[in-house]
Amino acid sequence: MSETRLYASHGSRRARAHGSRLLGLLAWAVACACLLPMVAVALAAVTGGTDTVSHLIETVLGRYALTTLALIAMVATGTFVVGTGSAWLVSMTRFPGVRLLEIALVLPLAMPAYVLAYAYTYLLDHPGIVQSTLRDMTGWGPRDYWFPEIRSLGGAAAMLILVLYPYVYLLARAAFLQQSSAAFLAARTLGQSGWSAFWRVSLPMARPAIAGGVLLTVMETIADYGTVAYFSVQTFATGIYTSWFSLGDRAGAAQLALCLLLFALVLAVTERLQRGKARYHHAGRAHISMPPEPLHGWRAWLALTACALPVLFGFLVPAIALLTMGFGSEQNLLSTRYLRFLGNSLTLASTAAAVTVAAAVAVGFFQRLRPGRGSAAAGYLARLGYAVPGGVIAVGLMVPFAAFDNALDAWMQATFGIRTGLLITGSIWLLVAAYMVRFLAAALGAYEGGQSTIHANMDAAARSLGQSPIGTLRRIHLPILTPSLLTALLIVFVDVMKELPATLIMRPFNYDTLAVQAYRLASDERLEGAAVPSLVIAAVGLLPVILICRQVGRRR
Repeated sequence: MSETRLYASHGSRRARAHGSRLLGLLAWAVACACLLPMVAVALAAVTGGTDTVSHLIETVLGRYALTTLALIAMVATGTFVVGTGSAWLVSMTRFPGVRLLEIALVLPLAMPAYVLAYAYTYLLDHPGIVQSTLRDMTGWGPRDYWFPEIRSLGGAAAMLILVLYPYVYLLARAAFLQQSSAAFLAARTLGQSGWSAFWRVSLPMARPAIAGGVLLTVMETIADYGTVAYFSVQTFATGIYTSWFSLGDRAGAAQLALCLLLFALVLAVTERLQRGKARYHHAGRAHISMPPEPLHGWRAWLALTACALPVLFGFLVPAIALLTMGFGSEQNLLSTRYLRFLGNSLTLASTAAAVTVAAAVAVGFFQRLRPGRGSAAAGYLARLGYAVPGGVIAVGLMVPFAAFDNALDAWMQATFGIRTGLLITGSIWLLVAAYMVRFLAAALGAYEGGQSTIHANMDAAARSLGQSPIGTLRRIHLPILTPSLLTALLIVFVDVMKELPATLIMRPFNYDTLAVQAYRLASDERLEGAAVPSLVIAAVGLLPVILICRQVGRRR
């Protein structure tokens, strides 16, 4: 009897060791896949020669840098003001419609910035509805009045602010709701006005959350391609695409991608440092939530207007414009061509979501199974992709795999007289790998959020019953984490549906998606046609927003 138990014990130990090694290999394979594009971009940029670098410095590098920095400054300022101001108003005051607005302020997250750009160009451009109506009412000619130019740096910044401020709003609102009223009320008793107490007490305590939200918007800004390309704003993102396709300069594209990569990594490290060191503590033992202040008269209407305008211009107006454009277009969403676009988008999104969530499970469970520097390093590398723009990831994957395909083709032809062509480059699987690198951090965050609710004693109980790590994951963790996994799948699915730069660069020949079709039609100034795929993308984007809205509604 004892020999049987001893044998079972040895067998279970061998199974646990085998499962642990397998998870470790999978986790590090995922981490290396996320690191590969960055290493490839750096090597391609360094080996590209100094001629390209000198030409870039003399011609476009300064303009790209200044434009990108100006765009970042405007978006960061705008999202901070709109997101923080609206979060404070709906959290700490009461006015008509506040319950509805605290949820509706999240809705612009469903709109990609480039979709907003198409809608507002249709409304505000010279032949658009607004200016045409103005000329009809006044009898003015094209040169008789001044109107803000939507296709400009300021226009691109406005589009990005309208769709990105919810990042700051959600984090700032959570921070304000968690604050105790003790410090704020102490400031008021010392003679500070409500505005002064907010500026000196509440805002500094919420600074880590707000700074994290603003840094997220900045990283999304440098990654944006569709908006700036459509508005002809020359940033590093547009420069990479132009160098790769229009000029055929792979070295120049890699060097521009390296500049953007370094800046993105600096932002990622900055966000990690400020989030890790910033702390505040309640002075008292009990946490007393701050009672909302009722607003009356003009103050209530001012607060209502301030919170309603972002929802109006960030969601309602573009949605109505897209619907109007879509009904007036000749695009048939049920035609064979559009069904193919829809099928391609759904195939890529569903495949990428499944692969990305599986990778997140491997990395997240390995960190839990083997806590330490090795697993922490694998998790950190797996998260780096979120700070890297899609265009950089595309260049970083295309360069090494194109070289591999060409070398394999040359060897096969020289050895066997067979041309293999491009086996990996231009395939769906390489594009799915780019999506996984880009969005793995989001899936990993959703998975780890659910995993933190599983007590360590459950793992110990499973081990005492002879379960291997894979068995523990399959029989205990995954059933419990089904809601978190579904959330992660949904987030990645929607992000892939909206993703544009990597899809433009890496998609297989004649394999277009809804996002690519919308971009192509808009580039040809066929805005009515671009509205149809844009509406589908926005409708799909509403799914995670509905989940977020439900969480916001339950927060109080």
